[in-house]
Amino acid sequence: MSSFSISGNLVDVHQQKIYPATITVDNGKIIAIEKLSSPLTTPHYLLPGFIDSHVHIESSMLVPSEFARLAVVHGTVATVSDPHEIANVCGMEGVEFMIENGKTVPFKFNFGAPSCVPATVFETAGATLNSKDVEVLLKREEIKYLSEMMNFPGVLNKDEEVMKKIAAAHRLDKPVDGHAPGLRGEMAEKYIAAGISTDHECFTKEEALDKLKCGMKIIIREGSAAKNFEALIDLLHDHPDMMMFCSDDKHPDSLVLGHINQLCARAVAKNIDIFKILKAACVNPVLHYKLDVGLLRVGDPADFVMVNDLEGFEVNKTFINGELVAEEGRSLIKAPESGIINNFSCHKKSVEDFALWWDGKKENPVIEALDGQLITNKLSVELKIEDGKFVSDIERDILKLVVVNRYTDTPVAATFIKNFGLKKGAIASSVAHDSHNIVAVGVDDESVCNAVNLVIENKGGVSCVCPVEPEGSWTEMALSLPVAGLMSNEDGYMIAAKYEQLDTMAKEELGSTLASPYMTLSFMALLVIPHLKLSDKGLFDGDRFEFV
Repeated sequence: MSSFSISGNLVDVHQQKIYPATITVDNGKIIAIEKLSSPLTTPHYLLPGFIDSHVHIESSMLVPSEFARLAVVHGTVATVSDPHEIANVCGMEGVEFMIENGKTVPFKFNFGAPSCVPATVFETAGATLNSKDVEVLLKREEIKYLSEMMNFPGVLNKDEEVMKKIAAAHRLDKPVDGHAPGLRGEMAEKYIAAGISTDHECFTKEEALDKLKCGMKIIIREGSAAKNFEALIDLLHDHPDMMMFCSDDKHPDSLVLGHINQLCARAVAKNIDIFKILKAACVNPVLHYKLDVGLLRVGDPADFVMVNDLEGFEVNKTFINGELVAEEGRSLIKAPESGIINNFSCHKKSVEDFALWWDGKKENPVIEALDGQLITNKLSVELKIEDGKFVSDIERDILKLVVVNRYTDTPVAATFIKNFGLKKGAIASSVAHDSHNIVAVGVDDESVCNAVNLVIENKGGVSCVCPVEPEGSWTEMALSLPVAGLMSNEDGYMIAAKYEQLDTMAKEELGSTLASPYMTLSFMALLVIPHLKLSDKGLFDGDRFEFV
């Protein structure tokens, strides 16, 4: 590794000062920081690299090495990554794939041991990780923490397997991440008292304050579907040591545009102190998870960024272990070719498989999707009936939603959902948290069937189908995701462009009114988020934790 020096206005988060300085790097470490007596002619700023404090790399639809290529352009030097998605599909082999692929590039992936595989017993997943498996993972140096404990009923009821996983993390001095949307009061206290230290699921300021009072750290999430920044950012004024930033789930087109640097810019625009912002974006994750990431001190690894100003946070250069990995909007990481791992074993469906026969009831439960949120509302609606079957009602925006088991051939689960806004066609995806069966929404059974079969043909992916004149003709588009049906192993920028085309087609040709239709669709099978969701086994009440 070469030795070099770089000058700029150093943002010293520890001393809360900004001053002109020259940093000297040798063998990947900062060996000297010299304070300069006169101002610099080029007013660039040097600051610690940004860290995404909770992210599922799989949601970017890119393997870790490709995610890194895109993220470094925005000054991200490290992630706290939960490989929960691939673990639900491929088990231990999936976690191993993420770790090893991440090692092929100069980027600091910090993986956790997935705590909830499967997330619930109410769906079909591709694998199971029991408490012994989790302990094996936690003993590994590459595994920094126990990933989000989504089974909060299990924690509150002291489920034996759940408590063994938490105990193993504590024994090995590794933090436990939380996941308790909407949990307040005594139940929140009890959950936190089990030794759970963070939550990224707060969607109101009041909920976050409840948890902060109990000593829990709050991670402000702003992803492609769930957006909680506006609701929570004011808490950073009074709780700078207890807050972090994360994306949780970020689609590739969004990652091309920006990352944690965007949240810093938005926080500055709200007149939050720059040092408090950088504590959340750079420092607190390193301290909480004990990461091997530098914080711009002598002796630290040379992980830092140069930005043009402290308002827009446009990144000029990114260094990781002293290596220049991005410069002026270009990634300098050369990612090697990635292998493929998958678990996909269902056959094509027929239109008849998607029929939902009238059950004689006047009103039926319907999911209401909420733009920018993972939670849904539970409606009771009189559904449209034709030829003895429940059918989509485009006028009222009540559309067919289905989940198809991707691991084996079983009957299709179907219900109805409001707020997708489709006027024709269907969209489908094998990115369907948390078990990653195939989820689809559409205006009629033929469209839904075609969208699902496109995903099956590709053994995983996202698809969009639209009927065109003459009748019987279709416009079809699919993005193949051969790595566990979740990720592509191809160039990240190319995948981002293809995904953007699909997103545009869903909005402009099909009429979706959602900001991120595919991301929202991917959470409609996530049973651990209230209030009403659909698994491959049926319609599920997330409040009562039982099938409807």
